[in-house]
Amino acid sequence: MPLDRYRAKREARRTPEPVPDRDSPGTGDHTGADQQGRGETFVVQEHHATALHWDVRLERDGVLVSWAVPKGLPLDPRENHLAKQTEDHPLAYAAFAGTIPKGQYGGGAVTVWDAGTYVLEKWTDREVKVVLSGRRVQGRYVFFRTRGESWMVHRMDGPPEGWSPLPQDLGPMLATAGTMPHDEDRWAFEVKWDGVRAVVRVDGGRVSVRSRNGNDVTASYPELRGLGLQLGSRQALLDGEIVAMTPTGRSDFGTLQARMHVAKPSAALLRSTPVQLVLFDALHVEGRSLLDEPWTERRAVLESLELGGESWQVPEVFRGHGTALLEATRAQGLEGVVAKRCDSTYLPGRRTDCWLKLKHVKRASVVVAGWKPGEGGRAGRIGSLLLGVHAPAGLVYAGHVGTGFSDATLRDLQTRLAVLRRETSPFEGEVPRQYAKDAVWVEPRLVAEVEYTEWTKDDRLRHPSYKGLREDVSPMEVTREQQ
Repeated sequence: MPLDRYRAKREARRTPEPVPDRDSPGTGDHTGADQQGRGETFVVQEHHATALHWDVRLERDGVLVSWAVPKGLPLDPRENHLAKQTEDHPLAYAAFAGTIPKGQYGGGAVTVWDAGTYVLEKWTDREVKVVLSGRRVQGRYVFFRTRGESWMVHRMDGPPEGWSPLPQDLGPMLATAGTMPHDEDRWAFEVKWDGVRAVVRVDGGRVSVRSRNGNDVTASYPELRGLGLQLGSRQALLDGEIVAMTPTGRSDFGTLQARMHVAKPSAALLRSTPVQLVLFDALHVEGRSLLDEPWTERRAVLESLELGGESWQVPEVFRGHGTALLEATRAQGLEGVVAKRCDSTYLPGRRTDCWLKLKHVKRASVVVAGWKPGEGGRAGRIGSLLLGVHAPAGLVYAGHVGTGFSDATLRDLQTRLAVLRRETSPFEGEVPRQYAKDAVWVEPRLVAEVEYTEWTKDDRLRHPSYKGLREDVSPMEVTREQQ
């Protein structure tokens, strides 16, 4: 009987789902072979089970023929989505919304995502072609069998009018070091976060995270998966920053170091060093590119998503009143403020004066070009790192840093630098003799973050202190002008 598999998987007393008796009329068990009651309705249900998916159900022969589609129905005809045929469901299931108890088959929340009617074009054991007319989905689709109960679903029409696919490889827009604008009322101001930039792509409830230089770091931050569950079927490309908080509630780059270089963090590390994703821009949402929209429109779209969770947030922004925010962040010991011109469009991968960073704490990204052996307890190990920045002539010496290291940090640096060793200096120009003597030179591929008091007249860092490595910054980006 058509619904035997359905009933065998469910206990009617323990689930709110409709579970009709075998002899109940209208269950599909007595339809016969004459195709009467074939029906023309369809429903798509969003199902937060063990893995988020969408159940697509077509009424046929008195039952709902069903497929579980992990990423939902595609809108782009250039891509197919996986579909898995499941057991037929009773017609009453088309109106079901509720929570299936944990431990029961399909446990989790179910909502009706869309519903409507369909026109049948073809139905065989291997291929089903339909034209869907719903509130959210319209168009021609084909389900085609690949093997066993595995199918694929393809959109046969072109994409909906005005819809465009999520971009794949956009880099974040970057701010320029500057001073407080005179026309504050034309700018928006945000707290400057002490973390690493992240471009977050959400598609079909799945999250992927890329660093500023395009590396996929999704596996490093598993606590961000819940953002995809919150967005559900909504596609989005978001800009933000990943931060780790101190017990006093301040973001701290040094604390984040424990997570930045770990591909698969342990449960203990997730508990001891949790991260937050701070979201501050929306680049593409629900098939609409926002890159050419002004900041005010992008911010409005971001706020309309109503995002907030244990590991992600959309922090407050201040229109005008930049001077007051700058002073407040100074009093709280925060890094500074980012000013964004309200009419500015989004320029992926470009540094622009439409965004300004106003810093209290002086920070610089520098290239590690070598190291000097230490003395005493550091004999034979790293005593200080030799630092550089890129200039038109090439990499130039910018000073050395010998403080801010823990024993674990020194061991990690020693291992990383050992494989980069080279015989000659990578610097263009001279390095002070006291630092060049006995120096161990390395290929200039690592970027470090340091705090410092000032740049000297000869472009050297005064009193730098090591804060960690930046894997999200390319060495070629590191120039004196961009600090």
